[in-house]
Amino acid sequence: MSSLDQAKNSVDLDNDEALETKEWLEALEAVLDREGPARAHYLIERLTDVARRSGSRIPYSPHTAYVNTIPVGLEPKYPGDPVLEERIRSYIRWNAMAMVVKANRETPEDGGGLGGHIASFASLATMIECGQNHFWKADNEEQGGDLVYFQGHTSPGMYARAYLEGRLDEEQLDNFRQEVDGKGLSSYPHPKLMPDFWQFPTVSMG
Repeated sequence: MSSLDQAKNSVDLDNDEALETKEWLEALEAVLDREGPARAHYLIERLTDVARRSGSRIPYSPHTAYVNTIPVGLEPKYPGDPVLEERIRSYIRWNAMAMVVKANRETPEDGGGLGGHIASFASLATMIECGQNHFWKADNEEQGGDLVYFQGHTSPGMYARAYLEGRLDEEQLDNFRQEVDGKGLSSYPHPKLMPDFWQFPTVSMG
């Protein structure tokens, strides 16, 4: 049932103004069917403008009910293989979590723990992986690369993906949050410690 149908059904038929309201709603529905939403929007804007100019005090509201602005029928087909990408994403999530857990089994000389964040990347993995797989472009001869400021707590996920890509090795993952003669991985995006990996420091520790 459309919102217009619901509105029409809510009309109190015992009300003297019910018939007039019904006619207005049917007229609007006819415009939507025959001329489209743009024309209907124009007419509503014109009616509102005339009412205000005539002295009517119409309350303004910046909020509208949520609607999907792209109808399902007009959504483009997903450019990748969702099943395969979910499988890869599961490996990345697991490696990111394992890296943090393993690091916290170490006991630093000054006491305490190495720390790390698990949930930050896990909650953003789908969005980040979709961007990396299909949208964000690297710098090349034809175009400048996209500049992405990653949330610092998600860095384990970036390292886990880089490991699957062969850009980092297992020894580096074992040295997460440890500065080990250049073979460690910084806690957060840190271009000074990892100039070949990070472009921007996105937290204070970077």
